[in-house]
Amino acid sequence: MNRRDFIKNMGMGIAAMALPGCGRFGQSTTGDALGQRPNFVFFLIDDLGWRDLGCYGSSFYETPNIDDLARKGVRFSNAYAACPVCSPTRASIMTGKYPARLKLTNYLVGRRWPKDSPIAPPKWCYEMPLEEVTLAEALKEAGYKTCFIGKWHLGEEPYYPEHQGFDVNVGGTNSGLPRSHFYPKWGDNPPIKGEDGEYLADRLTDESLKFLEANSDGPFLLYLSHYGVHTPLEGKEELVAKYEAKAKDMPAEGPKFLHKGNVNDRQVQDHAVYAAMVESIDESVGRVLAKVDELGLTGNTIVIFMSDNGGLSTAEGSPTSNVPLRAGKGLLYEGGIREPMIINWPGVTKPGSICNEPVTSTDFYPTMLEMAGLGLRPKQHIDGMSLCSILRGKRGLKRKAIYWHYPHYSNQGGRPGGAVRCGDYKLIERYEDNSIELYNLREDIGEKRELSAAVPAKAQELRKMLHKWREDVDANMPRRKAKG
Repeated sequence: MNRRDFIKNMGMGIAAMALPGCGRFGQSTTGDALGQRPNFVFFLIDDLGWRDLGCYGSSFYETPNIDDLARKGVRFSNAYAACPVCSPTRASIMTGKYPARLKLTNYLVGRRWPKDSPIAPPKWCYEMPLEEVTLAEALKEAGYKTCFIGKWHLGEEPYYPEHQGFDVNVGGTNSGLPRSHFYPKWGDNPPIKGEDGEYLADRLTDESLKFLEANSDGPFLLYLSHYGVHTPLEGKEELVAKYEAKAKDMPAEGPKFLHKGNVNDRQVQDHAVYAAMVESIDESVGRVLAKVDELGLTGNTIVIFMSDNGGLSTAEGSPTSNVPLRAGKGLLYEGGIREPMIINWPGVTKPGSICNEPVTSTDFYPTMLEMAGLGLRPKQHIDGMSLCSILRGKRGLKRKAIYWHYPHYSNQGGRPGGAVRCGDYKLIERYEDNSIELYNLREDIGEKRELSAAVPAKAQELRKMLHKWREDVDANMPRRKAKG
C-alpha cells in the first residue's frame, strides 16, 4: 500500500485489517484471568500531530518503537483530543469530563484577549478542581501505585499531581513548556535535576525506569507525560544532523506553506529539529517498554499512547505538517483535534488492527476502570465511554456525537468556537459572528468542501445538537459586546 492509499484508508475507515468495531480479538490474559489487576503505562505526548508517526503515514519522521507498539495493539484512526490546546485535554483524561463541563476551556493561563474582538472573554477555571475524583485517585483507591512524570499544566500548587491521586510526582507543575530541553538550561523548569548536556526526554525516561523497578510487584499506573515535542524546538545534535541530511534528499512537492484564512498551514514534513525531537520520544517509548519486558510484566501491562492536541503547523515555528488534515494545534479543524492513539491490551487487542470508531480523550477513565476490573463511576466520568467492548471486538459505541467547546483565541490563529462530529459530518460554529462550516469527513478528510449551503438540513440538525449540548454542560460562553 502506498502512502496516499494509507492516508486515505486511515481517514475514511476502510482499513483492510479492520472488522466491525475494531476487529477480532483474543481472550484477555490480564486482570481477572491472572487473578491480579493489570498495570498501566500511559504515554501522553505534547503537541504530537496525527501524522507524526510512521504507523500513521509519516515518511520523514522515524518512530520504530511506537510503530512496533501499533503492530502489537490497535491503532485508532478517529481518535480525538477534547480540545485543540493542552490543559483542557489533560483535564479531560484525568476526570472523564468535557472541558466545557469543567469550565477549564483554555491552556493555563491563556493568552490576552484581542481588544478589537466583537465578543468579551468568558469566565473560566484556572485549575483542575480538587473536588474531582481523578482517574489516578480511583486507581489508587483500588491499591495501585501511581506515578506522574513530566508535564502537568493543570494548576498552581496546591493543584499538583500529588494532590490529585499520584503517589509520586516527578516534575509536574503548572509549567506548560520547559525553559529548555537540555540541562542545565532547563534549570528549575521543570524542577528535575539532570546531568550536564542531558536531554529532557531521556531524564524523564530514566525516572520512569526507576519507578518501574521499584514497583514491579504492581499493580501500578505510570503516567509519562512528555514535554516533547512542544517548543522550544531543540533536538540532539546528532539526530538533527541526520534529519538535515534526510531533508536535503527529499524531492520538492509543491509549496511548503499554504495560506488558509488567517493562518499559514505547513504542507511538508521536513523540519530536522522537530524530527529529532520525535525520534527522542520514540526512543523513550522503546526504553520504557523494554524495561517492562525485562521485568517480566509485558503480559499484564496495558500500554496507552496519545497526544494532547494536534501538531503545531500554523504558528510558533510551524515545525510539522498534519496534511491531509487541515490546520493544526489551536484550531477546531481536524489537524487541531485528531490524534494518534494506540492501545495494546495483551491478549485482547488484535495485533496490528485498526479501529475506525470515533473516540475521545474522556474515554480513557471508564475504559481503564473496566480494564482493571473496577466498578465504573458514571457520575464522575460522565462524558466518557468505556472502549472495552470495541477493544474486545463485540460492538461499537452507542454514542451519537462528540463535542468541542473552545471559547478563546489561540496563539496559533484559532478563534472562539465550538464543534460537533456526528457520524461522517462535522459542524464548526464561530462565536464571533455565529457563522458555521459543515464538512463530510468520510468524503473530505481535509475539510476543503464546505457544505452548509448544500446540505442545510444536516447543518441545522448539527447546530441544534451543539446548542443543546452547550446548555446541558452549562458551557462558559463569550459575551457579546455592547455596540457603540
